[in-house]
Amino acid sequence: MCFALYSASNALVRAYRPLLEAYELTFPQYLVMQTLWRQNGCSQTQLSAATKLDMGTLTPIVKRLEVKGLITRLACVEDERKKLITLTTQGEAIKHEALALKQTLLNKVQMDAEALDLLRRQCLALIEDLQS
Repeated sequence: MCFALYSASNALVRAYRPLLEAYELTFPQYLVMQTLWRQNGCSQTQLSAATKLDMGTLTPIVKRLEVKGLITRLACVEDERKKLITLTTQGEAIKHEALALKQTLLNKVQMDAEALDLLRRQCLALIEDLQS
């Protein structure tokens, strides 16, 4: 089981790599952008929880996305020590095309929607079991 999950994860990231090159994004950067496209204006702690990336991994990703002009970090009104991470106009502009990459990738998979949904739910259950 472990090898199969590990290999599937690597295959997924490798399959995304050429698709993400057009946007100059890595897969972890894409995960952060997906989170912000769903819920703009997250704290770094919220992003960490949503992406399952630890802060040591997430911080450089956020900084690189900011340098690329896709996001900005603004001081939180309630606590200026905290930063809210928000999409820039440029980050918002690539949303629809970049999210469509998921369907491009799914078109390569020989599983129907029901099987894919079951696989997703089983993976999430496994994550939940292992993190508790």
